[in-house]
Amino acid sequence: MAQHALGVSAQANIVGSLGGVNIAEAYAAHTPYEGKELLKSGLREKTGVIVVGIWQRGKFEIPRPQTIIHPNSILLLAGSEKHFKRYDEFVASFRTFSVPVVILGGGRVGQAAADTLEELGVDYRVVEKNRNSIKSKKYIIGDAADLHTLERAGISADSTSVLITTHDDDINIYLTIYCRQLRPNIQIISRAIRDRNISKLYSVGADIVMSYASMGANKILNILKPDEILMLAEGLNVFKAPVPSTLTGKTLAENQIRRNTGCNVIAISLGDVLNINPDPTVTLNENEELILIGTAEAEAEFKKVFH
Repeated sequence: MAQHALGVSAQANIVGSLGGVNIAEAYAAHTPYEGKELLKSGLREKTGVIVVGIWQRGKFEIPRPQTIIHPNSILLLAGSEKHFKRYDEFVASFRTFSVPVVILGGGRVGQAAADTLEELGVDYRVVEKNRNSIKSKKYIIGDAADLHTLERAGISADSTSVLITTHDDDINIYLTIYCRQLRPNIQIISRAIRDRNISKLYSVGADIVMSYASMGANKILNILKPDEILMLAEGLNVFKAPVPSTLTGKTLAENQIRRNTGCNVIAISLGDVLNINPDPTVTLNENEELILIGTAEAEAEFKKVFH
């Protein structure tokens, strides 16, 4: 949770790699492309990375050139190591934060988040009502549902992120609603104990919801099939597929893979040669391999249409 807070790092967060293509998450807030259309963002031209997806409070979409990049958008980027180095240089000067991250709950998860922020040199305040859990002067004694307590922690000032870490989903949902009303533009990262409450937390205003069960399942699948599939979230995958015979001899534009299946081609490989973000005029040949991103339904449709 701590590593996802704004201000922890200006860099894109690499979440996995498949077939030589790195996949990363990047937060739009306080970047040079915030509020712009994807086509006018300059990301591809200035860095080489491509935007293969956008998360908007739990909802994933394959972006189009006219898609607006909102402050709370989380971009899913694809590129090489060289591309991401350029990206980090591109956004670095825009990411300066001097206000603390607010953590609601000083239990095991809250303390772990605070320890991580401490190690990273990021200021924080922890709101906790149990005096026995107070670890330092950065801990505020009080109820997270009390406005005065939250103000002492800095939530009504310029704080960019609040982490909601209690072990009770009902409390986390309530605090998400409360914080969203207090600070419409603050980044809210909430913990979810039960997977069924993930959608509820997004619906009431959380920007990021983290569930141990979902995260654990993703990690296990990625370990079991490291060269076949990269599971980014439940129902969202990066996967490989040989170029079907029905697609050979035609360009990407002519094959209309995205329109017909919902999958987006992010790279084409042939042996050690990797073409990341291929031009739509590139002709597909036999023996080549596609690297695509799509939902589970889109992946199944690809295999059905181009079997």
